[in-house]
Amino acid sequence: MFLRMVYDDKLAEAAYVIGCQRTGEAIVIDPERDVDRYEMVAAANGLRIVAVAETHIHADFISGARELAEKGVKVFVSDEGDADWKYQWLNKKIGGGSYNHQLLKDGDIFMIGKIQLKAIHTPGHTPEHLSFMVTDIGGGADKPMGVATGDFIFVGDVGRPDLLESAAGLVGIADESAHRLYQTVGNFMKWPDYLQVWPGHGAGSSCGKSLGAVPQTTVGYEKMFNPSILAAQSETRFVEFILDGQPEPPLYFANMKRNNKMGPKVLGGVPKLQHITAAEMKSIDGRTCAIVDTRPWADFKAGHIAGALTLRISNSFNTDAGSVIDAHEKIYLIVQASRLDEVVRDLIRVGLDNFAGWFEASDMKQYEAEGGKLVSTDEVSVAQAQTLLVSEHPFVLDARRKTEFAGGHLPGAVNIAHTRLLARIQEVPKNQRVLVNCLGGGRSSLACSLLQKHGYQVINLAGGFNAWQQVKV
Repeated sequence: MFLRMVYDDKLAEAAYVIGCQRTGEAIVIDPERDVDRYEMVAAANGLRIVAVAETHIHADFISGARELAEKGVKVFVSDEGDADWKYQWLNKKIGGGSYNHQLLKDGDIFMIGKIQLKAIHTPGHTPEHLSFMVTDIGGGADKPMGVATGDFIFVGDVGRPDLLESAAGLVGIADESAHRLYQTVGNFMKWPDYLQVWPGHGAGSSCGKSLGAVPQTTVGYEKMFNPSILAAQSETRFVEFILDGQPEPPLYFANMKRNNKMGPKVLGGVPKLQHITAAEMKSIDGRTCAIVDTRPWADFKAGHIAGALTLRISNSFNTDAGSVIDAHEKIYLIVQASRLDEVVRDLIRVGLDNFAGWFEASDMKQYEAEGGKLVSTDEVSVAQAQTLLVSEHPFVLDARRKTEFAGGHLPGAVNIAHTRLLARIQEVPKNQRVLVNCLGGGRSSLACSLLQKHGYQVINLAGGFNAWQQVKV
């Protein structure tokens, strides 16, 4: 048996290529949209992908299942849960007809070569959620080696049950889902301790609140040390524990749920973007599109195209972009050519694929030399901010998570997490300047650029709340 995890560091998402070396057949579980990565892994190991499976309808990335289905790959997805959480795209093949697929119920078994996969219904994170127990029949095993748990069991955590309410807007379902997750954890306690656990996410994912950075674990280890599982000694205690302190979900999560349920647009490969000249860039209005400026913050604040968004290429790039760009906006990239493919892949993974072109980041001086107008973003030190608070009384916006805000904040600050700001931007007044802070200055800079795009006068607090705490008032 062949097993390879293909990991996306930015979304902290793990897909698994599992193959039968006897027959050369392979399946990929929970792929992202740019499926060429999995095809290359399979081909490099003498395998071909013949099947794709999903543990659930994902909220944090666009699934690659439909991309693979268009290539003739068989689809295995859940038929559990209620009518609201059934896949709607399986009979909508491009050109007509249905994809080759099989709907799975709890206990259903299917084979990939001599590898057996058994679907286990593990609801709570979502109603339809499945885990896949994997047995190497061809290797002589009659018991499973491990289980792909998707967003059910992580290293040190379990999948959050509140996303259908906090992200998808299904009011009142979080508590019900938490109780359902408690029952599923009870079933998990019956699984053999030796089973390897292959989770769908690692540290940094928004699908849990305290995921570990270790790539895999075992059932027995999680029974002993996973805080969420230990909290399941009592149903009441578990529900309180699992719902407490969950971070605000990024704004794009609701779109991902809908798109993955109804059927993502088929790209047929990673898009190739048109290069835009400095002269062409001058005609673009950042207020009516999304200009993604990936240059360092120091360069951006000194001078950028009006309406541009500062989105530095970091581990939060996908999440940040998905939170401040509307899926219907035309997207222009300001990026180094060497990182263009990376940025395009990052954006399509969160459903942002309406590309209009790209501009070389190192050509911004040429843009300005040819008459292109630039605007700046104000930034102040803590001492300057203290004076400003007394002399001008700006609106103070804290762009951190609510749990961070609760631990201390600037006087009079209002908390709106940067991942939710676009949806709540009307709560920020336009009749006064806005002083924005986060913990260290990164999230607040993005919030400043979003507010500037929408006509606000903003000031970024250099160094954020960390710097504020280090200076005596």
